[in-house]
Amino acid sequence: MTESLPKARRSARPTMVQIAEAAGTSVPTVSKVLNGGTDVSAATRERVMEAARELGYHRRSRRTAAGAGAGESRLVDVVVGGIEGSWISRVLEGVESETSPAGLDLVLTLADDEGTWVSRILRRPSVGVIVVLVDTTAAQLHALSAAGRQVVVLDPSSRPPGDIPSVGATNWEGGRLAAEHLVSAGHRDVAVIGGSRAHLYSSARIDGFLTAYRDAGAPVLPERVVHADWDRAVAHSAALTLLGESAARPSAIFACSDLMALGVYDAAAEIGLSVPDQLSVVGFDDVREASWAAPPLTTIQQPIREMGSAAFRMLGRLHPESGGATSASAPRIELETRLVVRDSTTRLLETAGSARALEA
Repeated sequence: MTESLPKARRSARPTMVQIAEAAGTSVPTVSKVLNGGTDVSAATRERVMEAARELGYHRRSRRTAAGAGAGESRLVDVVVGGIEGSWISRVLEGVESETSPAGLDLVLTLADDEGTWVSRILRRPSVGVIVVLVDTTAAQLHALSAAGRQVVVLDPSSRPPGDIPSVGATNWEGGRLAAEHLVSAGHRDVAVIGGSRAHLYSSARIDGFLTAYRDAGAPVLPERVVHADWDRAVAHSAALTLLGESAARPSAIFACSDLMALGVYDAAAEIGLSVPDQLSVVGFDDVREASWAAPPLTTIQQPIREMGSAAFRMLGRLHPESGGATSASAPRIELETRLVVRDSTTRLLETAGSARALEA
């Protein structure tokens, strides 16, 4: 639609009139969308958001994440895809460690599949929006920035638009670290349980792992790479399938999240396999549950709390009116992952065609 806008209708400072013309609607309707009004159809809302994005519309904002003047908002919006488990609590700890000294408060919003969370945020003032583990569209993110909100995406599941800053971890490197740990322990016959096929961080972790095994001369069989959508119960079922035939059973499984690794634990217990004596397991994240597991889980640690802190600090730096980077140069920050060795992995010694577990 908007890709074919005549050049005459574009300007250095796009207006609501131009958005209304491009979206085929009225200026009051555009204003409603950009202010979070609910009495607009989903189709019209999407057209307005897309037109604002294509025209590069950005409302002026006097607020910055570094501080707020008298009468201005003292709120920071954090939008999450879910609140289960301790992963999100670590992110919130990191954000709060920055907002509290600045005299700001967090508002937590649970994203919905219909996208009404965007309107809810636009109806209240805030100094910025941190979007965490939410499958967003480019139009949704640009609707927020067009309305004058600073936006940072933390651990985006798909590649965000180039003008939207993001914070993540070195997922590919984390997958490689997991593989190198298992390779050095003698594991050649391994399997992988990924999260969602569509999520970039799942694909990166798997690719890093598979690359390291190819480099070690022991490529992982395609049928040994399965997906469990970040769900413990689904990972349990997937692990049962992978471990079902003792003659072809992998000696180790890399799960792309600690929660799914616990699903592997469940499957091993169900069929009577000892971790790590008969099956080594590596997770990813290093949430609190990893160290509480029996045995404690070897995992790839994401600096989750630090990612939350970094996302907040980005808000103040990136708004053009606060002297930060412009939207055209929005960066991505990747914080380093590291291997945390615990008791769920052990070394193997190959003897007479079979594997015998040794103490690590």
